[in-house]
Amino acid sequence: MRAGERDGVTPYRQHSVAAGDGDVSAETSPASASRVCAETRGRNRVSAEAAIVASRDDVGGVTRLPVLRSQVPLVLRRTPDAVYLVGGAAGPIGGDRLSLRIDVLARAFLRVRSAAASIALPGLDGLESVLTVTASVGAGACLEYLPEPVVVSAGARHATIGRVTLAEGASLLLRDELLLGRHGEAGGAARSVLRVDYAGRPLLRQALSVSGSDAVSLGPAVLAGHRAVGSLLRVDPLMPGDGAADAVAGYADTTMAVMPLAGPGILITALADDAVTLRRRLTPPLASAAGVCDPAR
Repeated sequence: MRAGERDGVTPYRQHSVAAGDGDVSAETSPASASRVCAETRGRNRVSAEAAIVASRDDVGGVTRLPVLRSQVPLVLRRTPDAVYLVGGAAGPIGGDRLSLRIDVLARAFLRVRSAAASIALPGLDGLESVLTVTASVGAGACLEYLPEPVVVSAGARHATIGRVTLAEGASLLLRDELLLGRHGEAGGAARSVLRVDYAGRPLLRQALSVSGSDAVSLGPAVLAGHRAVGSLLRVDPLMPGDGAADAVAGYADTTMAVMPLAGPGILITALADDAVTLRRRLTPPLASAAGVCDPAR
């Protein structure tokens, strides 16, 4: 990606194009801005892939990362407690195609976080941005994938596609949080799709499609007037049979729902008016899920 390529996402921003395309510079008029957008249409879309492979060292009994591959804007950074996904550029912006691959080999454990919320922004041509997360967790292994929320700004279209394959005896803790719009915005359109298999059988198939300008999305059947929605999935072969009830003990709230799965897992979903409240409503099951990826278990 050449320097300045993504500056075309707003028509009045400082803009540059490659040599031979003609020189276009700052603070253009609406007419010239339209020409700039036409010239740069299709060149501001980014495709990027990142990958993590976690394996267990049988000698030391620790998890190692033989593969930690980044590509802007998907930048991975290892810390003592987790691997963090650090945004290397603005976005995602409409038309971007981003892919994260996670492989946790047998008896290894991995925690993945993100450093901050992602802000999905509209592109020049109204295309949808897509983040695809594909994960494989081996027997006796564990993955925690707990990113910060995705905020879908006004005019943006964004999709998060998750595919997780769990071997028998594998564990997973996965959080997905979505906010429609920044402060004072109605928000754009968002899709969230999650497919999880356990021991070769379907465990969860879930899809959500909402828009900040859609009366049906905001109506009582979907968001009930809220702008934040999220879920937390816990898959743990060691979880007791009453784990779903324990996860929300003392929380009788119509903005939360708990669904035991046909397998070793529970799914908690919640609605809220803001990110802080949403995280708090998704926190009770985290208490009971403490130690899911504890290698000492």
